[in-house]
Amino acid sequence: MKEEEEIEMVTPGEVLGKGSEVKAGKGAYLSPDNNTVFASLTGRRSLVHPSPHSPDQRPTVEVIGHKAHGPVPEPGCVVIARVTKVMARMASADIMCVGSKSVREKFSGVIRQQDVRATEIDKVDMHSSFRPGDIVKASVISLGDARAYYLSTAQNELGVVSAESMAGGTMVPVSWTEMQCPLTGQIEQRKVAKVGA
Repeated sequence: MKEEEEIEMVTPGEVLGKGSEVKAGKGAYLSPDNNTVFASLTGRRSLVHPSPHSPDQRPTVEVIGHKAHGPVPEPGCVVIARVTKVMARMASADIMCVGSKSVREKFSGVIRQQDVRATEIDKVDMHSSFRPGDIVKASVISLGDARAYYLSTAQNELGVVSAESMAGGTMVPVSWTEMQCPLTGQIEQRKVAKVGA
């Protein structure tokens, strides 16, 4: 019985072999500068051997993505997230989009009290900045801890972009700290994203 070849995980930019020994297949590319084959995505490294009649007897090296990859949040990029829980010092959110692309995997984010806005950080009240269900535009600060990305809404154009009022109406921003329910006229506090900035 043929031994299973060891599953080797690779990441983009990792060297997969010399161009003289292997051909670049899916998920790999050949750099003409140094005739080296590199991985272009994260996944398992796999060698596909040519048929015995093939004139080119080099095996093809491929990288098989561990699942169909959607976009992945990275520090500096802007994401759209839905607030799931608001606590005294932070809000949790599920990241739905990275830039304009929707994510396929579940990514969690945390907006800490010090990252809500740029000024008067010590006066930030998480419960008057966000509510569960709010859709926020935020930038990714860092990978945070193992469970969640750290997000920031400190810039003027970041913050709540869509929120539902207690009465179930889609609220309209009236200032950078308030949104109004069109059904009841009720004003609710939020850290609002500046529109058209």
